[in-house]
Amino acid sequence: GYTSETPQAGWAFCAEHARRALGRSTADLRRDLLADLGRSPGAASAMLTALDMIEHDPLLDVATEARVPLLAPVHATDPNEIADEIEELLADGFRTLKVKVGFDVDGDMERVARIQACASGRATLRLDANRGFTREQGCAFAQRLAPEGIELFEQPCASADWDANGAVARVSRVPVMLDESIYHEDDIDRAATLEGVGFVKLKLKKIGSVSMLARALERIRRLGMEPVLGDGVSCEIACWMEACVARTTVRNAGEMNGFLKPRARLFADPLRFEAGSVVLPSGWRPRLDDAAVRASTTHAQTFVAASRIGAST
Repeated sequence: GYTSETPQAGWAFCAEHARRALGRSTADLRRDLLADLGRSPGAASAMLTALDMIEHDPLLDVATEARVPLLAPVHATDPNEIADEIEELLADGFRTLKVKVGFDVDGDMERVARIQACASGRATLRLDANRGFTREQGCAFAQRLAPEGIELFEQPCASADWDANGAVARVSRVPVMLDESIYHEDDIDRAATLEGVGFVKLKLKKIGSVSMLARALERIRRLGMEPVLGDGVSCEIACWMEACVARTTVRNAGEMNGFLKPRARLFADPLRFEAGSVVLPSGWRPRLDDAAVRASTTHAQTFVAASRIGAST
């Protein structure tokens, strides 16, 4: 739901560019992908970040150990279970918690109030409607919030409904953050014109390469907003890259916690998590677990230059 892409269209995009890359340089492939980024941003980002790894982008080089704090979602809905879950998350080192809202204004308000009481100033809360509210619902919810301990209110209304998101931001008692509305730097510029929008979140899978991600994060701050980075549904590869960029560009908890969720990992030396943070050791570069990659593979396609197998092929 982040883009109009389908898995099939993304696969076709990657196959098309892989075929065109035969016999050409990585610079040529990067240039073609950048020119085609708007057509399939998710697939293009996957290939651009693969080039970042091949070309050893310096943003991925960690000279000294870095720790990037992460947030954790609060899943419990039963009031009697919320307190126990929050205590467990605090014990794991998390100091920023994400609360999903956007279902029912009254029910959401009750759950948020319960979580605020249980957190009791020991953790910061991010509320994420994930586009679930109408304009009227979003405004009603945002106006009734007690702001204590709440960092931001994320994406109240539909991605393309800038008017509705702007209306909620104007009346919200906490800053609004846009996420699904943001794809390009033009969207960042537009967000900066909306009263009450104080945060913009980016994900590597929508923006292109790691250097493009770093530039976009810096642009958010230059325009007077605060950048947030991370993808809770990406695997180790993207989470590692996002953490590398976050260590020098972001001042708040990262959302690149997707690597904690799968039972199987793709790295032979898994990405480390300690005391609420992702840990990037000095000089560390991940190594793929070939067996894990094979077990996770659903499609494969190989392209060979014609000069290697006969010009008639």
